[in-house]
Amino acid sequence: MFAPHHQAGRRQRISLRTRVTLLAAMCVAGTVALVSLGAYLTVSNNLYQQVDQNLSDRAKAALRAPAFGSDTGNGTTLPSLVAALNDVKFALIDANGRNLKDFGQVRPPISAVERAVAAGTKPDDIRTDSHGDRVYSISVQFSDSSGTRSGALVVSQPLGPTKSLLADLALVLILISGAGVVVAALAGTAVARTGLRPVERLTRATERVARTGDLRPIQVTGDDELARLSTSFNTMLGAVAVARDRQRNLVADAGHELRTPLTSLRTNLELLMASEAPGAPTLSAQDKEEIQDDLRGQLDELTQLIGDLVELAREDAAQAVWEPVELTEVVEQALDRARRRAGDIQFDVILSPWRLIGDGPALERAVLNLLDNAVKFSPAGSTVHVRLGSAGDGFAVLEVADEGPGIADEDLPRVFDRFYRSQEARTLPGSGLGLAIVQQAALRHGGEVLAGRSVQGGALFSMRLPGMPG
Repeated sequence: MFAPHHQAGRRQRISLRTRVTLLAAMCVAGTVALVSLGAYLTVSNNLYQQVDQNLSDRAKAALRAPAFGSDTGNGTTLPSLVAALNDVKFALIDANGRNLKDFGQVRPPISAVERAVAAGTKPDDIRTDSHGDRVYSISVQFSDSSGTRSGALVVSQPLGPTKSLLADLALVLILISGAGVVVAALAGTAVARTGLRPVERLTRATERVARTGDLRPIQVTGDDELARLSTSFNTMLGAVAVARDRQRNLVADAGHELRTPLTSLRTNLELLMASEAPGAPTLSAQDKEEIQDDLRGQLDELTQLIGDLVELAREDAAQAVWEPVELTEVVEQALDRARRRAGDIQFDVILSPWRLIGDGPALERAVLNLLDNAVKFSPAGSTVHVRLGSAGDGFAVLEVADEGPGIADEDLPRVFDRFYRSQEARTLPGSGLGLAIVQQAALRHGGEVLAGRSVQGGALFSMRLPGMPG
């Protein structure tokens, strides 16, 4: 009862190289078989036509010979037939099938067909006898003392030599066909072995990656489709390696960043718990209030850090919500949230309508991060300048500029790295993930974000996003 499954498993285990070899052999076998069959049928038909034509021509030539006549009214003697048809069987018969004259020759097969020709019902006929002879009969008019009467000249030739020739031809065609199939199978094996060698390397590399996690690229030779496939596979391995390294760095950096607030939380909690123990010195109300403020600040820092980590984790998640977005509305919503925690920082805003297809919440989070970053580094009473307008090339540019100290030249290449914080930023609240989230959102929407220095001397962040004017 399990035989069908076993057979299916055996069919599935046939290698691609074997399938290519079998396909090449089958294609050649089919082609050679058709060509051989066509050649055999053509030669066979021509040989049989030649036999028929030879019998007809010789019979008619014998009847036209000057020696054929005295007994038939043509003025010559019948024995000339013996000379004209000496190497074939022949006979002159009447309508009853009897010989009109016996020349001592071998008599051809006589049937109702030949008697009908002798009776004058048909001019001639050709057929194959059951003994393998080709028999041709042609009507003849005889004149003798009894008057004019009908007869037939019947000639026949054995088909044995013709069949023997066709049998030899069939054997030669079979041998040639077999040799062609063998050569095709060998050629298919060679082509499959050579052509599938890159595929085998890819297979071994895939198995190595699955078994060991080793993401080293494989060797690429040539410039054909398989070489391009190998190159694409190496590109994929490189991307996987980069993603794995980024994941490791993210985990390591997150662990490092979480360790500080967690240690501080634990220290403060242990201090509070120790103060409540019997016989332990009590803390003053002011000390308890300071510890509670520290706990709240550390919890806020942890909450922000975890939120930023979750946002970064969406990089590999499916982009489920893509819809028309009015970018000016996104910026205005982010401004409303930024103003509530900006204190005496003012915002100078100029926005031009711009629409795109994207993830509205992700864009709002990115814009809010830019605004919060500008507020964090702006001195009291200064202004954050926000501009949104078309760049003229199918992109809009959102610029956020502050009047703070700006970004040092050595920090510019790394401001968008995860957990990177400049020396000035280390004393300020934040996780070092805000600008990384901005860059991630811009890249996901087909844009980019750049950092520089504003005309006021502070930091300038420019985010380019594709779309169209509203």
